[in-house]
Amino acid sequence: MPYHAAPARASLLLGASLAVLTFAGAAQAQSTPADDQPTAVDEIVVTGFRASLQNALNIKRKEAGVVDAISAEDIADFPDTNLAESIQRIPGVSIDRDAGEGRSITVRGLSSEFTRTRINGIEAQATTGATDSSGGVNRGRGFDFNVFASELFNNITVRKTASAEVEEGSLGATVDLRTARPFDYSGFNAVASVQGGYNDLSENWSPRFAGLISNTWMDGKFGALLSLAYSDKSSIEEGFSSVRWGPANGDNGFLNPEALPGGSDAAGGLFHPRIPRYGRLNHEQERLGATLSLQWRPSDATTISLDGLYSKLDSTRQENFLEAWSLSRNASQGGKPGVTIVDAVADAETGELVYLLLDGMDMRTEERFDELKSEFSQYTLEVEHDFSDSVRFRGVAGRSESTFDNPLQLNAIIDHQDGAGWSIDFRDNRDLPKIDYGFDVTDPNQWTITGPAGVQPLSELRMSSSSQSNTYTTFEGAFEFDIDDRMTFKVGASYKEYQSEGSGYARKTNTAPAIPGGAPIGGLTYLLDGFGRNLDLPAGSATAWISPNLDAIVKAYGADCLCDTGVAGGDFRLLGLENGSTALGSWRDVTEKDTGLWAQLDWNTEWVGMPVRGNFGARWVNTEIEAAGYSSLSGVTTRITGANNYDDILPSLNLSIEPVENVMVRFGAARVMARPPVTSLVPVFSLSAPNAANRTASLGNVNLDPYRADTFDLSLEWYFAPESLLSLAFFYKDISTYVQTTQQRLTYAELTAMNPEAFPAAVDRPPAEDYVFSRPTNTPGGPLKGFEISYQQPFTFLPGAFSNLGVQANFTHVESEIDYCTTAACTAYVTANLVNLSPDAWNATLYYDDGRFNARVSAAYRDTYYQQVPASNGGSRGIVATGKTETLSIDASASFDVTDHLTLTLEGINLTDEANRQNHGELDGVRDSTYVYHHTGRQVFVGARYKF
Repeated sequence: MPYHAAPARASLLLGASLAVLTFAGAAQAQSTPADDQPTAVDEIVVTGFRASLQNALNIKRKEAGVVDAISAEDIADFPDTNLAESIQRIPGVSIDRDAGEGRSITVRGLSSEFTRTRINGIEAQATTGATDSSGGVNRGRGFDFNVFASELFNNITVRKTASAEVEEGSLGATVDLRTARPFDYSGFNAVASVQGGYNDLSENWSPRFAGLISNTWMDGKFGALLSLAYSDKSSIEEGFSSVRWGPANGDNGFLNPEALPGGSDAAGGLFHPRIPRYGRLNHEQERLGATLSLQWRPSDATTISLDGLYSKLDSTRQENFLEAWSLSRNASQGGKPGVTIVDAVADAETGELVYLLLDGMDMRTEERFDELKSEFSQYTLEVEHDFSDSVRFRGVAGRSESTFDNPLQLNAIIDHQDGAGWSIDFRDNRDLPKIDYGFDVTDPNQWTITGPAGVQPLSELRMSSSSQSNTYTTFEGAFEFDIDDRMTFKVGASYKEYQSEGSGYARKTNTAPAIPGGAPIGGLTYLLDGFGRNLDLPAGSATAWISPNLDAIVKAYGADCLCDTGVAGGDFRLLGLENGSTALGSWRDVTEKDTGLWAQLDWNTEWVGMPVRGNFGARWVNTEIEAAGYSSLSGVTTRITGANNYDDILPSLNLSIEPVENVMVRFGAARVMARPPVTSLVPVFSLSAPNAANRTASLGNVNLDPYRADTFDLSLEWYFAPESLLSLAFFYKDISTYVQTTQQRLTYAELTAMNPEAFPAAVDRPPAEDYVFSRPTNTPGGPLKGFEISYQQPFTFLPGAFSNLGVQANFTHVESEIDYCTTAACTAYVTANLVNLSPDAWNATLYYDDGRFNARVSAAYRDTYYQQVPASNGGSRGIVATGKTETLSIDASASFDVTDHLTLTLEGINLTDEANRQNHGELDGVRDSTYVYHHTGRQVFVGARYKF
């Protein structure tokens, strides 16, 4: 799987441009003659986007560690419509999208699993669902930023170096989100905004509203603030997907493998799409958020703050696919061994079968519907008290809860069996192949529902539900003692309890009954049309096809009774923990109790005339884990539990020196840890059905150690002019303990010998059959290193209106050497980049701000990266991996102050309709097979904002 760096020419041009502009601004700021100095200095007040950038620089400059921030432009007016879209403007931060919207972040090559997110001072986790190719339901430790409206927050701080006073749990960064408080403003304030959003693919308008009201009373001793945000969005996603690629000898191979290029001996190194398909996804999304903050200052020494945050994201997703089925199924399921190769062409370098003409192909059309509900609530109480001028206390107690429910997932799949003349051709377009189905896919009479008595593959009606909840309960307290006016000693303690619970229900078998008597197939289907707008499909591609009608099928079968109708294939009961349930893997309960003690010394002094500040400290933390799940032992559902306990001592140092005025040198060193993935801790086993197309087995591992690393940071920052910065930062992380899921191919006899309780001998499981066995394992890890360049400056040195221009830009390069096990015993390794690490990333914003009119255009680039190592469906070319291809997203926005109170706004998102392309290949290999190629269209918002 190839990975490409940004072009060298562009990098040199950017570097030269930055140098010219920087020194021009610096010279203008420093070269005014003494006799030209005015007798009075006028205060320059910046507003809007410039004010947001200036405030972020002030935060960064005052910190002892390496910190970046983003601030609201005005009350309830964050710079972007999505929190993740805003955070990606910070150096070293990249985002991952679902349905065209930012969902999760990566910091300096480390994914959301390694990044902690705090809201109003306590750790939180927001969870939602996504398409299967985008990771599905978030059952890990990552934070889904798309749960929240950006208007609810007024500040984001990303802490890239560790300190003892900040809780452990991050290898990448700690992200602090802060909602507004009444003491942030003076007296009465109110603001309201309204927007209409238009998507050029769905051709729908969507509303968006936000408002905030705040006031203080009793001479500023008591304040209250309430904010609300609401949005309703309809969008479409269309494109091609393959559900990974598989080797030609997989699933028992083709009927005539000798017809392959190179013959049957070459089959292990030749790959084809497993389920090649075109599809449309309809997303409906409704988001509601609110904050409430009460603050009381009974005396000048005491401040009490109570903050509440609520967010609700309700959505539905309808997926329709026209797909070939045989290439992903084995002989027992009527799959690939029944397919005849008529013609085949392979790419000699990559091994991809770029053209196939096949007979005996089974085609399917499916419609899936998901109802998705995410709800988040958090309450925090913060008390700050000064016992004296030199002794202070701060305490925080809070609870955050995130729940995700998928109460309804339905999927109807009907068939066209044993078709001739099916072909797929990637030779002209690797992302959008020309597919000829060999029959009229718009004719309902070409499709049938194959019941339990029919020939494989049998039609399906899948029904399931699932839920996931994550809860944090936190208590923290700290004292500060001023030793003198230069040094402060801090000491504190913390207790945090994290609970992750999951559950699920599903049919025992997905087989659909035969067509009910008298029901014509046309009454159970409909024609889906209009597919492929702005997609540049190959000439002659299908833009319409017959799709199952889920509502009609459920009604015809009486499936909504969730009962056993007594008809073959008509058992629609959803099983959870009952014997024979296929949903046992969704049931889990993990509880972590973290107890910490810490001490830290801060200083702010001078050394040989240079300002020096920083901190040094250490944190001790104990982690207790109790995990439980369910497995089937001899057909009986059995609860399996496990526990683990470990301690960490985490020293940290942050040092900031100003050797010359406006130049900062920072150094940081720390030992850090991040706890293992929640799903890996559940001590259960799983085993695929005896006739499964892909036979798999797995074991959990509650005894995993956490990720551990030693980190070092060195940065140089030059604040060469007002509101300006040029900085260079280097970072190095020595990851000593890593967690990865190893995979190896074992016979069932070998599984039985390893764990006879989990994998007992059985008549329907031949001992010689191969299974892909996986298990989470601690491995050595490896180094991660890189650098960041950041440049920010208003062009006030330019003449006339050009002086209102400015730029913010940054570039990040990261590389790592992670040893991935090639055997379950980790006796052999292959070295490659960390999962989710993009070697290069940059973003740049060019803005114009004259105090009344504000406009900006932003570009964000992210290099190709791995998503899963090892992935499924490997062949003879090496360890298989899935990943995402490089992206370049362009956004723009503008606003105009009609009056001091009324502002008109215009925003454009994904203006180039950048596609989401995911790939399937080998670690450091040349194969770059298209896994997903979907686009979501351009989004434009027009609106107005009124400040009272």
